[in-house]
Amino acid sequence: MDTSIFEQHESEIRGYCRAYPTVFASASNARQVSEDGTSYIDFFGGAGVLNFGHNNPRMKEAMIAFLEADGVAHSLDTYTTTKRDFIARFHEVVLAPRGMDHRMQFMGPTGSNAVEAALKLARLATGRREIVAFSHGFHGMTLGSLAATANEAFRQWAGVPLTDVVRLPFETAPGGRTAVADFAAALRDPSSGITPPAAFLVEAVQAEGGVNVASREWLHEVQDLAKEVGALFIVDDIQAGVGRTGGYFSFDGMDLDPDIITLAKGLGGFGTPIAMNLNKPEVDAHWSPGAHTGTFRGQGLSFVAGTVALDYFTDESFLAGVLAKGETMRDRLEEIAAAHPEQQWEVRGRGMMQALDTGDGAFAKRVQQECFDRGLLIGPCGSGGRVIKLIPPLTIPEDDLAEGLDLLAQAIDAAGKES
Repeated sequence: MDTSIFEQHESEIRGYCRAYPTVFASASNARQVSEDGTSYIDFFGGAGVLNFGHNNPRMKEAMIAFLEADGVAHSLDTYTTTKRDFIARFHEVVLAPRGMDHRMQFMGPTGSNAVEAALKLARLATGRREIVAFSHGFHGMTLGSLAATANEAFRQWAGVPLTDVVRLPFETAPGGRTAVADFAAALRDPSSGITPPAAFLVEAVQAEGGVNVASREWLHEVQDLAKEVGALFIVDDIQAGVGRTGGYFSFDGMDLDPDIITLAKGLGGFGTPIAMNLNKPEVDAHWSPGAHTGTFRGQGLSFVAGTVALDYFTDESFLAGVLAKGETMRDRLEEIAAAHPEQQWEVRGRGMMQALDTGDGAFAKRVQQECFDRGLLIGPCGSGGRVIKLIPPLTIPEDDLAEGLDLLAQAIDAAGKES
């Protein structure tokens, strides 16, 4: 396979292609096929974008019909029939059953832009500057969202100070059990020198941070403190949402009431770009027309495919299947960890976002290479890349899931023999 064109002309910034040194030619559901005919089971899913698989046939049919009818593919924020269909369906399927009246804000087509808009709105609504974010959190690569991102490997590339963020330990991090209570005590102390923030920004499941799972009780503690001090409570559900953890939102069933929810990745269904924030009406009222724009916030193809994606959430068997497959993944990871008791590996996750914390980034990288050599795509994450994260399409056939887990076990054994 010829990769010379990429190596000669594409930027040194390219990353995933170095872990997957092949040229992909086609893809269907949970498999990608390289141009030499090698088939790979995809446990990476476009970094959490492809919740409904590659080239989802329902979405493809709707998108082809849209294109053949000369549908409006690019619309800025003008009204279109496809955008109306998406908004109406999202309200019907997601918001109304939960008693939510949040407004839908579309912006530039990335999760990072969704976070940027959320932070801007929080500062506008409160008149404050600082954002409380948490250790191991990942919120994007543009400067505002990067300031809230904890990973130093990403932060070092900013070139400017990343300011106006207060960092607290996440619940599962050292000091995380008491950090929110300690911060609350400082905020209540008029001589602490600490002032109330504009918002608390949190992931219910930290995906890139290592699949760290917050408890209902801790998330309520964060939300309660936000409300007490007049700050906004923002949930970043960009990777863990849209069905990934077994509910539409990663915090479903927790009785949380976020002021802003950021969504992207799986929202568009097919892999086409879209980002959307859900803002409470009283918060959204602080915007003025054009206060946050984006050339590609009217993505016709994403609205079409995203509307089809919402149909999955009217089928009770779909989310039941996500939970069942998640249990299969977790059980197999537990078996793998039990087979290596001396390593003291930890399994954690929720739904179909499951992970094995190996405690060793170099080892996890070897596992990734061994997986690729066997026809499996995975992506390490967490501190030093030590966590093997599994995020296959929610629609993955059970046979592919079982085969992929077998390949993972083989890769882990092989990587262990190298050390």
